[in-house]
Amino acid sequence: MNIQEIRDQFPILKQQVNGHPLVYLDSSATSQKPYAVIEALQDYYTNYNSNVHRGAHTLGSLATDAFENAREKVKSFIHARESAEIVFTRGTTASLNLVAQCYVREFLQEGDEILITLMEHHSNLIPWQQAAKKTGATLRYIPIQPDGTIRIEDVEEAITSKTKFVSITHVSNVMGTIHPVKQIAAIAHRHGAVICVDAAQSAPHLQLDVQDLDCDFMAFSGHKMAGPTGIGVLYGKKVLLEKMTPYEYGGEMIDHVDLFESTWKELPWKFEGGTPNIAGAIGLGAAIDFLQQIGLTNIRHHENQLVNYALEQLSLIEEISIYGPRKPELRSGLVTFNVSDVHPHDLATVLDSEGIAIRAGHHCCQPLMRWLNVSSTARASFYLYNTEEDIDALVKGLKRAISYFKYVSQ
Repeated sequence: MNIQEIRDQFPILKQQVNGHPLVYLDSSATSQKPYAVIEALQDYYTNYNSNVHRGAHTLGSLATDAFENAREKVKSFIHARESAEIVFTRGTTASLNLVAQCYVREFLQEGDEILITLMEHHSNLIPWQQAAKKTGATLRYIPIQPDGTIRIEDVEEAITSKTKFVSITHVSNVMGTIHPVKQIAAIAHRHGAVICVDAAQSAPHLQLDVQDLDCDFMAFSGHKMAGPTGIGVLYGKKVLLEKMTPYEYGGEMIDHVDLFESTWKELPWKFEGGTPNIAGAIGLGAAIDFLQQIGLTNIRHHENQLVNYALEQLSLIEEISIYGPRKPELRSGLVTFNVSDVHPHDLATVLDSEGIAIRAGHHCCQPLMRWLNVSSTARASFYLYNTEEDIDALVKGLKRAISYFKYVSQ
């Protein structure tokens, strides 16, 4: 990877923030967009803006072809069997809620169990809380180890004949942990359970193969993988999607409508009621092309180097506590930490004054924060455009912030 050539493809990185060159270390929240994606959006709106699947005119055909071509790219990106298993949504949250509404609430009942972990993002926790309340099912949690990993032995013990649904993040957005979802899926299926994978933090960084993982559902967002906001994907095995009833009704998702009865289109369109985010899907397709041109293996190797370097450098600062696995091969491209006696929000504010963007807060993981016995943390997350110089700037900024707050507290 030629990092400078890659950085040159991201126009936002050329600017200064608060008088300093931008050091963007918040890609886990949302990634920056390359020219290829920006130009794809501009091309659609400039040259063939039209609704899809409906018009017989030229622009409508061009838009439909581009939209469905993006679906094919997603299918290939995650190695799904067919494009009918790819549903476009607003993002990971919408995808998970679709599964909660159309599968879990429909097919689970009192006495059944839903299994997740303590480190789930709220988007992969609250839908199951609400589904459990509606169905009478019980929500249970797989325990996690002090370093943020999961033991397969604990998974084996947690999944029983009562377990009907398992949902787990592939990569924790706080701990950075990469979970063994293939092994967990095998255990779940052995007990007759269905498994959903939250891939919001893995799709941008890891090569995904839903057939190899043998997951039943997978959800991810475009904006975390160099694509536009407002577009996401739900992958579902065809046999499951076919027996699910949609929960958004209207135009585009219907086959036949009478005064008192209606029937639905075939997959995947029965879950895509209304005008979809056409530009977003096209932009996501451009992002997939961009990432595949660079290579997910290359991106993963680059991020491994960055994480290893960041862990080494941050560990040298005694005031810093780091959360999650210390082995880079067990984690994705982020490091979550706290500085003793400094609130993460104050830390992020000081770093921002020097043009360094990090995330601070509970990261939509309040149960995990309580498990860590903290109210919030700071998080630096890396992507294909980051460099060791970015980490050096972070370390330098952290040292200055620590000195400043020590001086203020005296």
